[in-house]
Amino acid sequence: MDILNVLEKATQINSVSGSENEIRKFISDNVKKYCDELSVDAMGNLIAHKKGSGKKIMFAAHMDEIGIIVTDIDDKGFVRFSSVGGLNLRNLVNLRVRFANGVEGVIGAEEESFKDKPAISKLYVDLGAADKKEAEKIVSIGDTASFVGGFVKCGDNVVSKALDNRVGCAILMQALSEIKDCENDLYFVFTTQEEVGLRGAKTAAFAINPDIAVAVDVTDTGDTPSAPIMAIELGKGTAIKVMDRSIMCDADVRTMMIETAKKNKIPYQLEIMTDGGTDAGAIHLTRAGIKTGGISVPTRYVHSPSEMASVSDIENSVKLLYNIAIAQW
Repeated sequence: MDILNVLEKATQINSVSGSENEIRKFISDNVKKYCDELSVDAMGNLIAHKKGSGKKIMFAAHMDEIGIIVTDIDDKGFVRFSSVGGLNLRNLVNLRVRFANGVEGVIGAEEESFKDKPAISKLYVDLGAADKKEAEKIVSIGDTASFVGGFVKCGDNVVSKALDNRVGCAILMQALSEIKDCENDLYFVFTTQEEVGLRGAKTAAFAINPDIAVAVDVTDTGDTPSAPIMAIELGKGTAIKVMDRSIMCDADVRTMMIETAKKNKIPYQLEIMTDGGTDAGAIHLTRAGIKTGGISVPTRYVHSPSEMASVSDIENSVKLLYNIAIAQW
């Protein structure tokens, strides 16, 4: 499996939270030959099971991406919307969005009032429609749209929309394709609705009830002039999660991950993310509690159409996940 080719194709699929059908089909088509069982649960999570008699380990990466949802169409044909996931309102003006039918529009703002007090109610999508009747032929209330952002390579880095979290999905897919013989009972779970409340991971973890779980997602970096103070840099290795706002990672799992990285000479960083969370937050609180850790890919400009990650960090994340999966716990 060519992980960069998979990642490029995955990022350009539009699958906002609650509308994950297309990305789920893409992942399913690419992993079905590498697992023993493949299923979809009621929440839409895709679960690839590689059977074993050892520890039951769940790896999770969410399929969904941030976007918008249509709430109203005014008489002039301008589309009003609400957010799906966390959006920085000031960064939305003049961005393009693409609906499931392929139609694109441009986000505009009620200029003066938006400058004074940014609010999503002061934003709209311009479809180029002449009036409400024409706009209603293009989109409907409840339609979702993702942001437009092509996949490009910048040195050792890649830039695209939806690296959060198609990069995590690609890492799971690559590791699964490389695992041949393994005693552990492995579940590779591609979850839904993470961006709107970690919802798919919660139900999947309840059903699987793993001994150990590892969530794979992106994390912010502290290496640009606009970044928060954070000891994470692009190109310095995969990140092993210590904590975020949703979880204090299990100490035993974290120690085992660090030891595995050292043993296999995998460069790593320790991640403390003070804003935001991942599927790990829902998983570790499921049932009577699940020992949970996290692998994070350092990523600049998260929740934008131009998220940036290092190819070497991605590759090292695959190596770490692979070695965790086959290890004796």
